[in-house]
Amino acid sequence: MTTVGILSDNHGGWPPHIAESLAGADAIIHAGDIGPYKLVLDMEGIAPTTAVLGNTDGDMPLDETAVVTIGERKFLVQHIVNPHRLQASLRERLKHVKPHVVVFGHTHHPFCETLDGVLFLNPGSVTQPRGSYRPSMVRLTIDHGKITPKFIEF
Repeated sequence: MTTVGILSDNHGGWPPHIAESLAGADAIIHAGDIGPYKLVLDMEGIAPTTAVLGNTDGDMPLDETAVVTIGERKFLVQHIVNPHRLQASLRERLKHVKPHVVVFGHTHHPFCETLDGVLFLNPGSVTQPRGSYRPSMVRLTIDHGKITPKFIEF
């Protein structure tokens, strides 16, 4: 079994419960709006990390989109995605990449829905939720190809 810690939109905040919740993960995915680049290095100290630029991340040495295979499942990571109204360029990229999971952030709202066979997953904001949501992230497991996301609220 492979475990992936998925988070987004901490905007520089890094309370202890984040690292505690990532402990034991085989990989980490951060969907942007990280804060200082040092936090990427901190995550790398926990597990191999895939992170993308958020709209507030400035000129960090990260890409806007990343593709990573973890536990034989392919993830496409991009900060801003509207699963119900995909931009044409993203729709084309999905056809080419054929990910099992699209991880995104930006809205600070948790989201988990399978559309056209692809799981779209927003972990919510781990430090600055909006609306009635609590701070959250996801611990996703991959077991014999089965993907199971579990939201963790703080």
